[in-house]
Amino acid sequence: MNQCLSPACVFEQFKKINTIPRPSKHEEKIIAFLKDFGEQRRLETVVDEVGNVLIRKPASKGYEDKPTVILQSHMDMVCEKLPSTIIDFTTDPIQTYIDGDWMKARGTTLGADDGIGCAMQLAILAGDYEHGPLECVFTRDEETGLTGAMGMESSFMTGDMLINLDSEDEGQIFVSCAGGITTTATFVYKREEAPKNFFFMKATLQGLTGGHSGDDINKKRANAIKLLARFLYSQQEKRDIRIAYFNSGRMHNAIPRDGEVVFAVPFADKDNVMIDWNIITSEYNDEFHVTEPGMQYRMESCDAVPVMPKNTSDSLIRSLQAVDNGIYTMCQDEAISWLVETSSNVASVKTTDTETTIVASQRSNVMSNLRNMANTIKACFQLAGAQVKQSDGYPAWKMNPDSHLTAVTVETYKRLFGKEPQVLGIHAGLECGLFSERYPNLDMVSIGPTMRGVHSPDEKLLIPTVQMVWNHLLEILKSV
Repeated sequence: MNQCLSPACVFEQFKKINTIPRPSKHEEKIIAFLKDFGEQRRLETVVDEVGNVLIRKPASKGYEDKPTVILQSHMDMVCEKLPSTIIDFTTDPIQTYIDGDWMKARGTTLGADDGIGCAMQLAILAGDYEHGPLECVFTRDEETGLTGAMGMESSFMTGDMLINLDSEDEGQIFVSCAGGITTTATFVYKREEAPKNFFFMKATLQGLTGGHSGDDINKKRANAIKLLARFLYSQQEKRDIRIAYFNSGRMHNAIPRDGEVVFAVPFADKDNVMIDWNIITSEYNDEFHVTEPGMQYRMESCDAVPVMPKNTSDSLIRSLQAVDNGIYTMCQDEAISWLVETSSNVASVKTTDTETTIVASQRSNVMSNLRNMANTIKACFQLAGAQVKQSDGYPAWKMNPDSHLTAVTVETYKRLFGKEPQVLGIHAGLECGLFSERYPNLDMVSIGPTMRGVHSPDEKLLIPTVQMVWNHLLEILKSV
């Protein structure tokens, strides 16, 4: 990584972080690093039972009477890669490079979500800056279950104000977020041999844009699962079709960007299936000609394998055709009518020898509609005969119209940059929602540098905005 990157102190810490494996639910190495980081500097360092790390730093001289401010980010990262990239996320570092004003990774997610937030905290802990008492909190497993925030005791943090460093647009100050629920449907079966004279084929879809299932759900990006399901349903209407394997997607909070399905049809139908595949993929090209320029697809013959029973195969296809995906409703309030209120993303399909599991994530900043959306997804799979489970979910973070921290954050931004920032809600889950439950009086905002393509191998960080957010953060700490 180029050491001339500015601010050097932040990028120096980001470079260190990206050498440490930190997949969600496998954060042991980064926890050990953070603990050692604090203890080496003789700062009070605490690791709670679930693995959250808190490092306290006393106020700088002259700021002892300032209120305690919490800086917070999550230590884990989404581990997505291109199919051609060879990497073991549990042992290998992230390989970064510079492309103009952007920092990117070679064939993988960059880890700036939320490694750059962690890096800013470490830079402040290691440096000499003007601030009141600080609590730097690093939560674990934000991306796959919010385990750290959910398991945090209400006595862990003591500050009255919290700055979350997990947002993705410089100049935007987030003051509310969506809540979420994950729905998991499982079809259990005993495999059987395909009928005689059936021909086996494999349909593959690759090169979709993907992205964050909250922040990017309104950008008309194709979902690999839904496109493959559309094709399978079109065939089911015409001929007997038996699924052997359907695999697509990896993370519950990412729009699936590739997938493949192995299926069998009567030998006499194989040429017509290929014709239909060429027609429907041409339609996909037209439908997503702006958002999916890199879409790639392939149909080929393959070896015979045992298949799902016909009733299971049919039910799986119908449920994936029917299940809601994308925006359900937009916000009613005129001031934020541009913001997605409620949505669902069909995130992954995984097939083993005995079962197929579908994971879908629902989001909303209106909790009653979140439950309604989750029940809609649940009912669809129940009608298809699947076993359905749902997570407890996490709450939305409601805007505080009397927030002192928001006022300071806005005023310091105007003072630094001579323009008004945007004060917004976000259709993604932030840990602030859970903090608001355990710490009902906690005053919070969320800021961060500009990123694009998060939760996908296209993730990139706009380098100049890191300096802007860094300057803004230091000004907030002086002024709060």
